[in-house]
Order: sequence, then structure tokens, then C-alpha cells
Amino acid sequence: MKIMKLLLPASVVVAVLLARAADDGQAVTLNAKRVVQALEVLGNPLSKEEVVKLQGGEVEQVEAVLDPYCLAVVTINPESRVKAVAGEAKPVLVEAGWSIFLIKVINEAGVTAPLRVGSAQAAPLAGSQKSELKDRWLDLAMFRRRPLSPTLSGASIDYRVIQLYSRDAGKRAAVMTFDVGQGTQDLGFRSDLLVNFDCRPSLDLTLGVLDEDGKPTTAAFEIRDKQGRVYPSQAKRLAPDFHFHPQIYRAHGETVRLPEGEYHLRSTRGPEYLASQQTFTMADRARDLKVELKRWVDPAARGWWSGDHHIHAAGCAHYNKPTEGVHAPDMMRHILGEDLKVGANLTWGPCFDYQKQFFTGSEDKVSTYPYLLRYDIEVSGFGSHQSGHLCLLQLKDQMYPGGDSKDHWPTLCLNTLRWAKKQGAVVGPAHSGWGLACKSNELPNYEIPPFDGIGANEYIVDVTHQVEGPKGNLVPAVDFLSTVDTPMVWELNIWYHTLNVGYRTRISGETDFPCIYGERVGLGRSYVKVDGKLTYQKWCEGIRAGRNYVGDGRSHLMDFSVGGVAVGVEGSELQLAKPGKVVARVDFAAWLDEKVNPIVQGKGQQEKPYWHIERARVKDSRMVPVKLLVNGRPVAQKNVAADGEIREVSFEVPIERSSWVAMRVLGSSHTNPVWVVVDGEPVRTSKRSAQWCLDSVDQCWSQKERFIAKAELADAKAAYAHARKEYRKRLAESTVD
Repeated sequence: MKIMKLLLPASVVVAVLLARAADDGQAVTLNAKRVVQALEVLGNPLSKEEVVKLQGGEVEQVEAVLDPYCLAVVTINPESRVKAVAGEAKPVLVEAGWSIFLIKVINEAGVTAPLRVGSAQAAPLAGSQKSELKDRWLDLAMFRRRPLSPTLSGASIDYRVIQLYSRDAGKRAAVMTFDVGQGTQDLGFRSDLLVNFDCRPSLDLTLGVLDEDGKPTTAAFEIRDKQGRVYPSQAKRLAPDFHFHPQIYRAHGETVRLPEGEYHLRSTRGPEYLASQQTFTMADRARDLKVELKRWVDPAARGWWSGDHHIHAAGCAHYNKPTEGVHAPDMMRHILGEDLKVGANLTWGPCFDYQKQFFTGSEDKVSTYPYLLRYDIEVSGFGSHQSGHLCLLQLKDQMYPGGDSKDHWPTLCLNTLRWAKKQGAVVGPAHSGWGLACKSNELPNYEIPPFDGIGANEYIVDVTHQVEGPKGNLVPAVDFLSTVDTPMVWELNIWYHTLNVGYRTRISGETDFPCIYGERVGLGRSYVKVDGKLTYQKWCEGIRAGRNYVGDGRSHLMDFSVGGVAVGVEGSELQLAKPGKVVARVDFAAWLDEKVNPIVQGKGQQEKPYWHIERARVKDSRMVPVKLLVNGRPVAQKNVAADGEIREVSFEVPIERSSWVAMRVLGSSHTNPVWVVVDGEPVRTSKRSAQWCLDSVDQCWSQKERFIAKAELADAKAAYAHARKEYRKRLAESTVD
């Protein structure tokens, strides 16, 4: 029977394959779309025309688009024997760079094993002598990560992505061997494919990177060829270049290796800078390229220093092996390239035992004033994290007593906070919105969230507590809520409610890089007003005091004050003997492109980017609304041009009872509050908010009780009982529905 199958006429074999392809055409086209997504992830996207052509859903269209990119065609016969022949793609590689090709698989056996590829010319064998390494010029890897599956789909036609690296320039040959498991190689070495490569030489591009004052600096560069492919290839980047970024970061005088060709360069340095574009050509020899950066705003010149209190050097998109994340110089380069003045590099669950060595309790030695990096802790992946992750900033000791790792920490957030606050730390829940989902877009709204996540869940309890500070005095258990990296209504709703019943938690901006956002550090930011020389400690204390505003860096609410009282100064409190009018003012600046971004505008509040100034655009104009809030409700608004100019925005507003006052550009920036205290009365502005908080305590307990260790269960019950008592008291004290 086997001989008969081997001797079937070619026309019959083709007919059988065409019939099967027609039967599973939907699977073929769906898998092809995943391949297209993978190519985009790798920085080698197809053209728009090719993508459109694939939407037709026909197998013939898939082959017409993808076959020209195939280095090899691999056939798996009904006995799972593998043979390979050359594909349509030209075997062209780049010296010192990665190139990406497709492998077409004709799968007659419906195999769902991984397609494996090897080569004697690939990575050197252990123990090889130098003379034996001469022929080992190639490295190769099959791309098996999302959006692709690690195995073949079993469809009659499948496409896989292969990455090839050339050490050398010139003509080079390699034998590539394909199989789908032991014993699947075809007879007569037909699973081997000899490929003669043309490895084109790369050239040095030296970047002259100048800030707008003419001084050398570091910036972000995205380099693409005419086909839109990213350089250097993202496929196998090593730190300080990250494989999940299209951009690289280079300082003045540093180089990039590029093959000959025409390129498009996009240069920027964080949201306070204007992006610039230029086209250049690499031909015959190395060359220099001058990049002159231009700002549209400089808050630091007015004493407002940017920072991101939630960055990671390990876990999520970072490498886990062999170095278990990256080191301080790598993260510092990214901070410099985004003009982020302060970066809190938080060690957490993954790679904790490796990364903990970098904690010093002070600014890291890689810091170059005014750019500061410091290691601290996020309680995530251990301890109390199931009741809500915690950012612990300005720690003196990073290890909870009783062990030297992450496996012995408290399961009640409040117990972790007690330990951190005793040493003077500045603390708050991370990615606050997770677990606090609501359908309404109103602020505040009165839906009781599920409290089933890892955001500001136990916060509803902890905010009612005072704990012992470093001098033995009682201090609030929570200093801030994290914002900007989860849906804004989910974050702000719980904050507004707790403000309405009299608690004075502040907010700070974060990115949770590269977990929630991997695009860049500082996507969510806090701008903190600091007197004198910037230090990490002063910046953190500014967050504790609320002397900051948060946002995406595309709009700025500087020097906010109410009745002459500046936010974050002397408790942010204005005293009035009786009801009256106050003037709230802010220096506002924003930048919106003249052209509408329909992609961002079309996204719901639960879709990224959660905060982006495009969400605030007034129709098709370049205006955004600056709103004055009293107790979470907008009471006045001015539409202001987002053209980069700094303008004073002021409102006069009556205050009838003790209230909190803030300004925001919803979806882009938000100040901390100033409290206006009338006749010495506490802020108790809403019975509905008090009831919301009380009901939320019970909902949180229903979700979190099971995560509390037996030894801490009594503590947890007491903590929740205290919160209920406090909210009932404040409910009784509130006079407004």
C-alpha cells in the first residue's frame, strides 16, 4: 500500500490536496491571519494592500500573498515523513542582524506537532574548538509565541515564522533540516535543504542627539525601511534594547548598525517633546545623522518634576532567562530617553530573589541628576497581593521580618502597610481599577464593583485606618491611589467616594511597565512640585502631600490653587469662617495633533489607552475642556486650545459647606484636591457616597476573606469591622443626599 501511495500520479495528489484545502479553507485563512499578526509583532508587517487581499478568505489569496515570503516549502506526507524544497523568497540576510521569513507547510498528515528546524551552521556546539567554529555563522529560531501557537494547526496548509541571524557578510551556505519529531525525516536526506545566502553588509549610523538647548542627550528612535520593517529587528534584541519595542534608545554619539537602503526615522523624547520625522539612506559607507529635539512644554523648568512610581526591571514582557530581567543601566537608558526625571523600579514576584540584590534604600548609582532611579517593592505575586497589589516607595528595609524572600509576607494588606509605614514609606495600591469595574461612565456613580481583582480593593478598608509612623505617631495607612494605567472611571470612582466622606488620599500616576503598558516607561506620570534640588525622597513626599498632578504627559495642570492655597502646601486646606466664593486657578498647557486620531476616539473606556488626551478632544477641534470639580461634580468648564501655549484658567465658585475642589481634563490629567473647610466642619458631602463605601466593605469581604491566612483572620475581621463602624459614623454625619 505504501508503494502504491508513493506512485500515485501527481495529478491525483494535487487533486486530493486541493479538495482538502477547500474543506479546511477557513482554518487555513484563520491561521494565515495569525501569521500576519505575528509579522506585525516582529516589526515586519505586510503592506496594507496585502492585508486587504487576505480578507477575502480564499486559500488561493493566502498563498498569493504569503508564498513570496517563504524561504522553504515543507511537505509532510501521510506517513509524517518530511521533505523540503526552496521557496519563492530570495535568501538574503543582513550582517549582524536578524531577518524574518516564512516556512510554508503542506500538511498531508494533519500533524499538530511543532515544526523543528536545525542547521550545522547554526549556534556552536559546547566544547567546540575555535577551528570548528569557522563554519558556524548562522543562528536560527522558530517564532512560537503569541499570536501563533507553538505547534502546527493540522490544517492542510500552514505557515510558520522563522528568524535567521548572520554573523558575517558575503556569500554563505547553510543546510537546514526540518522535522516534526523523531523519525519523521524523509529518506534520502530530503528533509535537508541547502540554501546559498547573500549576507549583505551593515553600516554604522552615528546619531548626533541634541536637546533643544543644543546639549547632548538621549532619545527614542524608531527606524523602518520602505516596507515598514523595524530596525534593528525586534526578534532577538537584548538589553538595553527591548524586543517588545519598535523603538531603541540612543545617546549622542552612539551608533546603530543598518544594511544599505532607505529608512524613515521617527525621533522623540517622551510626551513633552514634538516627534520629528526624517528619511535617510545608507549606501556604501558609515554615516552621521543629526537629530535636534524640540519641546512643546517643560514643566521641570517651573519646578514640576515628572516621575513614574511603578516600573519593573523583570517579569511580564522582560526576559526571565538567563538574567532574570534587566539591570539598572538598561532601565536608566529608557528613563533618559523618555525624559522621565524619577523612576521607581519595583521588585516583585517574578525574579524577586534575583532582583532584590539591587535594593540599596537610596538612589541607584546609575542616577545622573536630575534623572533618578531607585529600587523599591511592589507586593505582587506574593503576600497580600490577592486583596490588591501595593506600591511601597521609599523603603529603608525591603524584606518583611521573618524570612529573606517573598514567601512569608502578610496576606492582609493592612499588615503590610503597618510594616511599611513604620519605616516612613510612601504607600498605595497599584493599578487601582482592577476589580472595581462598573458599567457607568458617570463620576461618581453608585454601582457596587465586584471587588474581585488586584487593584484598590482592600483600600476601601485600609483608608479608614491610621497606623504607627516612624516616630510612633499615628498616620494614614494609605497615602495615594495609583491612576492612569487602568480605566479612568474605575480608578476615580472609588477615590471620589472616599474623598466625599472625608478621607484625604492623594493620587499618583503610573505605567506598570512592562505589564499593563509595555510601550514605554512614563506613559502614566506624576508631576510633583519640589522646592530646591530634586531628590527621590522629596518627590515621594510630594506625592504623600498631594503636591502633584497626574496624567499622560500631554496636558498639564501646573500651580493649581484655591483661594490662594496651593495644592500640596500646608495640608492643601483653605479655611473659611462661613460659606462664600473662592477662586480656583491653574496654569494649563496641552498638545493635541491637529488631525483627529479616530482609533483612540473610537475606543471605549475599558480599552487601551485608558488615559489619552484624544479622549478629551472637543469634536473635531483642537480644544479640550478644563473642568472645575467640587465634591467630584463638574461645576464649571472652559474649553482651551491644546496648542502648547501655557494659559491661566480660573473659575470663581461658591462653596456652601466643607468640600474638596480639584481640576481635571478627563482622560488626560487630574490635580489633587484642595480642601475648603467651612466653619471648621469636616467634609461629609454625600450620604450616597458613605452608603456606597459601607456596602463596598461587605462586597470586598465576600471576595477576599478566603485569601486571608488563618493566623491573620482575626486581624482581618477587626480591620473590616473598623471600616464598617467608620462609614456608619460618617453616614450619620452626612447632611447631603
